[in-house]
Amino acid sequence: MADHPQPILHRVRAMSLGGFHHLAVWEWGAGAPGVPVICVHGLTRQARDFDTLAATLVAQGRRVLCIDIVGRGRSDWLRDPAQYHLLQYAADVNTVLAWAHVDQVDWVGTSLGGLIGMTLAAQPGAPLRRMVLNDIGPYIPASALMRIGRYIGTGPQSFASLDAAQAHLQQILAPYGALDAWQWRHLAEHSYRHDPAQGHWVARHDPAIARTYRQWQFLSVDLWRGWKAVACPVLVMRGASSDFLSADVVDRMCRQRSDVQHIEVPGCGHAPSLLAAAQVEPIARFLS
Repeated sequence: MADHPQPILHRVRAMSLGGFHHLAVWEWGAGAPGVPVICVHGLTRQARDFDTLAATLVAQGRRVLCIDIVGRGRSDWLRDPAQYHLLQYAADVNTVLAWAHVDQVDWVGTSLGGLIGMTLAAQPGAPLRRMVLNDIGPYIPASALMRIGRYIGTGPQSFASLDAAQAHLQQILAPYGALDAWQWRHLAEHSYRHDPAQGHWVARHDPAIARTYRQWQFLSVDLWRGWKAVACPVLVMRGASSDFLSADVVDRMCRQRSDVQHIEVPGCGHAPSLLAAAQVEPIARFLS
């Protein structure tokens, strides 16, 4: 990434029932005309997952805003963990849109980021022009949610070195498929931070997210009613061996709507990392 433009980090003030908090927003291509692209990550991930995609879109003249969801990345943690839910995330995104002075956006959402996108796109007057759903749809089986719950609730809390943290990351994100050494290091460097007090490396997300997650990890997620209300063209990207998004669900999504395209990515499960050109280029074409 050394040859690519680097993002500007902004701190945007938002609010929950527990008070104010700050969101980290990484802006690429500041000042570029046209409809901006919003990128939102998965449950315990962070905005720098989108660096490769953002650099590609900037080269096409797009402005890109990658958001660290509250409780993740460089964003603040919430005082009340019970507020880690879709409505809070959607409200935070709306705050970012107001801060950015935009009336219409394109959306790229991985996993939870896709659920947030669907939540917004299903509302009357939604500002989404086009939406990319990365390995997520209106139905998620409980078995997939339980798999994620096992590793976010029971994994190590700190690591003696970044190498040890990266080794753990490669284990839990094995469904991402074959990534090269630079890609894994990039993910690790932005997924963990050094804690001087402990002398260890710790994850860049609030551990309390795991406690909140336990409340719904044993139930399947069914958002088909909301899916029917989405009023923008959609590109669905599915990892070929994904346990979160089955081929049957993608087929149903396409049958219910005529403006849905889909791509299956070989060699990975949940979720395509969006770090490979073969994954990034179809998204850039769809958003153009």
